[in-house]
Amino acid sequence: MAIFSRPRGGPAYPGPAPGRGPVIAIIGGGASGTLAAVHLLHAAVARQVPLRIALIDRLGRHGLGQAYATTNPGHLLNAPAGRMSALAGEPDHLVRWAAGHGITAPGFLPRTVYGRYLRDLLADARQRAEPASALAELTADVVAIRPGSGGRPVRLVLGDGSCLEADAAILASGNPPPAVPIPVPDSPRFVADPWAPGALDAVTGGRPVVIMGTGLTALDVAMSVAGQGGQSPARVTAVSRHGLLPKVHRGMPAPGGERVWLPALAGPPGPVRLGDLIWQVRAAMTSRPEQWQDVVDALRPEVPSLWQRLSPADQRVFLRHVARYWEIHRHRMPPATAQRVTALRIAGRLRVLPARITAVAEQDGQLQVSVVAGGAASQLAAGWLINATGPGTDIAATTDPLLRDLLGRGLARPDRHRLGLDAGTDGAVLDSAGTPSATLFTLGPPLRGLRYETTAVPEIRDQAAALARQLTTALAARYRPGSAA
Repeated sequence: MAIFSRPRGGPAYPGPAPGRGPVIAIIGGGASGTLAAVHLLHAAVARQVPLRIALIDRLGRHGLGQAYATTNPGHLLNAPAGRMSALAGEPDHLVRWAAGHGITAPGFLPRTVYGRYLRDLLADARQRAEPASALAELTADVVAIRPGSGGRPVRLVLGDGSCLEADAAILASGNPPPAVPIPVPDSPRFVADPWAPGALDAVTGGRPVVIMGTGLTALDVAMSVAGQGGQSPARVTAVSRHGLLPKVHRGMPAPGGERVWLPALAGPPGPVRLGDLIWQVRAAMTSRPEQWQDVVDALRPEVPSLWQRLSPADQRVFLRHVARYWEIHRHRMPPATAQRVTALRIAGRLRVLPARITAVAEQDGQLQVSVVAGGAASQLAAGWLINATGPGTDIAATTDPLLRDLLGRGLARPDRHRLGLDAGTDGAVLDSAGTPSATLFTLGPPLRGLRYETTAVPEIRDQAAALARQLTTALAARYRPGSAA
């Protein structure tokens, strides 16, 4: 039975290796997809379930994705290496890997190094699982999912019309691209997504740059473009409503840190009010002002359950009024990044402007960015305007063909806040009627509306491990003596 087909004259993708056993397709080859593949291969070995896995990435950046494909050594992880192990149950795995490669990893590694780590991890998991299990890396767009044939329930339709048959599919699409917050002219001087391949290559020549946003993405972009231009480096203005920058990591946690007591965590697991929760967190931080980072970090694994205990109305209030303040404390910048940002500001090459961008127009080969700050309107002349507002926040507005197909056909539905997809506690995608799929699962950023804290490696790693155990158990019955699978 063929599990891969292609149109006449189409390319011969290296699909899953021939053999018997379940086929799992992972859609997205970045961190989420890579962690899913690694834990599936580990589970296949542990449970002696032969798997054939297709790891599909539209840009061929398997193991890297958007976050770790950067080659800029100044783009650092925003968490210490000791907290970034990709393996559940082995918290020191990254540090040991780095030591084995002659890399000192007491602090914050470059993201390009972490990309190497993920690639090595994937290669090692593949080697350990062979020959019983196999992994194929495919470079392709998945544009639709249909019922399968020949005994396999899932058919993935690729961009060229070819198809791949599978027993289950994992949607590991990562963060959605940033949405454009206001209408912007169709101009080559506007960069809609700074992490698109080559997006910042043309931002040279020393012309002024305006960046939408002041979060971690905006700071990475500022460091990239402010250093370009040779003798005429660009002057950058980063604009956001409040001009809030991420807080700075202290570095290693204080002795005895990462322990916090809140009434909301000690009491029965019932509903919790946002106002009460905010008061409790503030009290805990005030009681230990030198260790507020420990309070935030200790809350991190509790956030998904606390989020689900909030009412939908309180969740909306949080997203509208509180989220930005939580994010700058939760997603902090490394000390080295803070030093570079400070140096750029002192040198006059980076300005942080608390303002609201109201309009953008193109005139005489440059963009005119209208802003309102403190009630006063003004204009910024921009040789380049870069959107660094962070991941998109409305999945219903997605332009991704697969997501549009899933939502349009009722095979998936948005969560109540439209931050991502609605899903069960096991990651099974819910259709428009709320019925969990038996064959389509997701993890990581698409679960943000359900878990809120679900975009960093520790959360995705644990989700990948749990999903791997679940799928290998469920699919093991397909591979047995005499089975046609």
